[in-house]
Amino acid sequence: MKAVVYTEYGPPDVLRLKEVEKPTPKDQEVLIRIYATTVTTADSNARGFVFVHPGFRLLSRLFFGLRGPRKKILGMELAGEIEAIGKDVKLFKEGDQVFGYSGVGFGAYAEYICLPGEGELARKPTNMTFEEAAAIPFGGHTALHFLRKGNIQEGQKVLINGASGGVGTAAVQLAKHFGADVTGVCSTTNLELVKSLGADKVIDYTKEDFTKTGEAYDAILDMVGNVSFSQCKSSLMPKGIFLAGTGGPSTIIQMLWTSMIGSKKVIAGPATVRKEDLIFLRELFKAGKIKPVIDRRFPLQQTAEAHRYVDKGHKKGNVVIYLEHDDKKYQSAEPAAMKGGIGGG
Repeated sequence: MKAVVYTEYGPPDVLRLKEVEKPTPKDQEVLIRIYATTVTTADSNARGFVFVHPGFRLLSRLFFGLRGPRKKILGMELAGEIEAIGKDVKLFKEGDQVFGYSGVGFGAYAEYICLPGEGELARKPTNMTFEEAAAIPFGGHTALHFLRKGNIQEGQKVLINGASGGVGTAAVQLAKHFGADVTGVCSTTNLELVKSLGADKVIDYTKEDFTKTGEAYDAILDMVGNVSFSQCKSSLMPKGIFLAGTGGPSTIIQMLWTSMIGSKKVIAGPATVRKEDLIFLRELFKAGKIKPVIDRRFPLQQTAEAHRYVDKGHKKGNVVIYLEHDDKKYQSAEPAAMKGGIGGG
């Protein structure tokens, strides 16, 4: 099968299209023919071994590989069709159209992947394209995790810093679904996009610093990493919460410290991923409550170019990679105009 492989950390050029062995599902696994995947910031960072917080560098090196990447095929989210199942799989059958999340196991930049049948995998609705489905898990799970940790409720004021990214576009829609009054922070070119997702107010960070407007919020979700809790403290309500979506070791220490003193809290740490959350997001899509933002799409053979685009740091929502198999069973189609957002970060 064809797959995009990398054997060393570095710029997008380290990604090469190669022929590799097609996987065989174990007893509790399903074999998925992939039709769409994405380039998340996590994929890009793992490829270049670039992390927002240097404090995680050594730990990340041990996890991802000291001399070179342990996982040679990137790609964290995917959509496709089940081609074969292991003998112990009960939830799926051959021919099911599914979407899911491989997480730090990666492996989605390939024509096929094996995933646990009990893992982060769900059936794709008929009204959802493969490309839309692939753009849901990473951004949707991350946004949902932090908004739930912040216990966002109807009537609360929520600010989302980085509202036009993969996680941000998901967070705007989910916060509105929970009944919050949402302020999105983004660049000038993305103001209309964020408004179209349901934001009640937008702030152009090139013209205004949200920490100096005098407005206070019940929660601030930071998906950029360019502000700290201390900078945002005056912009939080007396019992406000700073949701550090890109927090490093210092933020973890702040989270522990604020859990013991003060009324304003910090919440940080990796987002948890659960099958039931994937199903929850699917049902919101079916009900028309959320919809992925797809910025650009590239064929598998142009994955390096897709990474170059993501590395610029200006993507709107999600960047999709589509796969056309030899039998042409699935023809990738141009996505509809961006109408909402759930996706990768």
